[in-house]
Amino acid sequence: MMHHAPHIGQDSPIIRQLDEAAINRIAAGEVVERPASAVKELVENAIDAGARRILVDIADGGKTLIRISDDGCGMAPGDLPLALARHATSKIDGTDLLNIHSFGFRGEALASLGAVGRLTITSRASGHDGAEIAVTGGKVGAVRPAALNGGTVITLRDLFHATPARLKFMRTDRAEAQAIGDVIKRLAMAEPSISFTLRDVSGGGEGRQTFRADAETGDLFHALHARLARVIGRDFADNSMRIDAERDGFRMTGCAGLPTYSRGTAVAQFLFVNGRPVRDRMLIGALRAGYMDVLSRDRHPVAALFIDCEGALVDVNVHPAKSEVRFRDPGTVRGLIVSGLRHALAEAGHRASSTVAAGTLGAFTPEQTGARVYQMDRPSQQARAASYAAQAPGFADMAGDYSARSEPAPTGAPMNTPLGAARAQVHENYIIAQTEDGIVIVDQHAAHERLVYERLKREQSGNGIAAQALLIPEIVDLSEAECATLIDAAPDLAVLGLSIEAFGGGAVAVRETPALLGNVDARALILDVLDELTDQGGSDTLRARIDAILSRMSCHGSIRSGRRMQADEMNALLREMEATPLSGQCNHGRPTYVALKLSDIERLFGRS
Repeated sequence: MMHHAPHIGQDSPIIRQLDEAAINRIAAGEVVERPASAVKELVENAIDAGARRILVDIADGGKTLIRISDDGCGMAPGDLPLALARHATSKIDGTDLLNIHSFGFRGEALASLGAVGRLTITSRASGHDGAEIAVTGGKVGAVRPAALNGGTVITLRDLFHATPARLKFMRTDRAEAQAIGDVIKRLAMAEPSISFTLRDVSGGGEGRQTFRADAETGDLFHALHARLARVIGRDFADNSMRIDAERDGFRMTGCAGLPTYSRGTAVAQFLFVNGRPVRDRMLIGALRAGYMDVLSRDRHPVAALFIDCEGALVDVNVHPAKSEVRFRDPGTVRGLIVSGLRHALAEAGHRASSTVAAGTLGAFTPEQTGARVYQMDRPSQQARAASYAAQAPGFADMAGDYSARSEPAPTGAPMNTPLGAARAQVHENYIIAQTEDGIVIVDQHAAHERLVYERLKREQSGNGIAAQALLIPEIVDLSEAECATLIDAAPDLAVLGLSIEAFGGGAVAVRETPALLGNVDARALILDVLDELTDQGGSDTLRARIDAILSRMSCHGSIRSGRRMQADEMNALLREMEATPLSGQCNHGRPTYVALKLSDIERLFGRS
């Protein structure tokens, strides 16, 4: 029985030149995926035009109306028809596609939007009269006079009216509006000196303002810090670390959250390359690797990182949507992110996020008596001392209680240290310390676990990771490309105790494995490392396995819950925590202590 290929006709196919409208609709499929894509392109054009204030109005999730108003340089009447032509742009001259300093440069957005919607451009440049041009379904109208003080207003109505099948793939109005909001927020983070306003005008009228970020002033970092506080939240600004690192022509700046300030998903990770918001698997993987040793796998860091470099070192002309980039040396960028984050985490020392304390206070529920609470006068220091002395016998009775012991005022343990002076141990696991302005509650097991873990890592870093030679080298067959990828990483793997060498063709020979791993499936380990190298440009699989063993060793070698500690032991633990990087969280990313301000505690009792 004969079967004919469905796409091959009996006659020779005819090659045709598609008309301009069809070409623009095809291009729109790549550039304009959804209303948020249209907003991104139009707002980026406004930024490139030098706008200081940008207003975005949307209706019905952007499906029926998108209007972008800016105070940029505007366009002369004679330039309006050219602005709607494909591959017509003022951003580049076409001689150098690597040295790009603007958001837009392809010249496709306006032509694509005009091909699938009803687009109107009203603009006025300095020294010219205002003018307007409209395009519907790819048909361009004539330039007409228009009233406008300056800048540009672009109105896009009935998106995808020329390709109605695309509307079936749209999500709900609320979901599309949220996607538009995310786009505006990312661009607002990239440009702190520009004011952004987003309004939902569904139903007509002035609408509802859903986002606003006024222009920030001050130096670059302070302006960025203020903008991140506005976009991501004040909690992030208060619980983040300043990032500033350089390596081989690349510079990374921005803010990254403390490990104890993390999320259950990766929705709060913002990455920028030369000011352009991007979504890049290699960069996200490097961000994850930077927190590998302080976060559990089900938690995700919060960060806004900006990578800047010469235009020749990165290719932004990878995809029409311009959300993907390709670095000339991805390994350098990955190393910069990982080392920069780890250095910042180490400098943060024992610091833990203030949201831990806020959550602790929220867990306390004062008894609701319904009676009016009157502010009591705060007693003098002498009165408090007399009161404490009178109560001393009662507290002395607790000295022998295994689950709540008080300690005398310690000697040589000043309360002006970050973690204060130990005053009690409760439930054989929690140390209560007094600071100048509050109290600190320490989980003794979690804290000591981190201290022992860091000590083991320092010892191993100094002595190196011992390797055990395989009696018979394990031969792993791979493709030639996979083999080349693995051999390139061989020096880095050797430092971790994994020794490999080429064995001819696409095979590699595994001669040594890390002694800490014991009897390990060398083939499975190699394949795991290779998958990570291919996917993210680097591998932390081996390091993670070694660290996991060190973590287990530290867990068994640390102070156990239930152990009674003396005052000098508790204070020694506090001082070591203050001197040890990353001691604010245990090996799994949980906080090791909670700091409560006296003013917050008094508020619980209605004393403020």
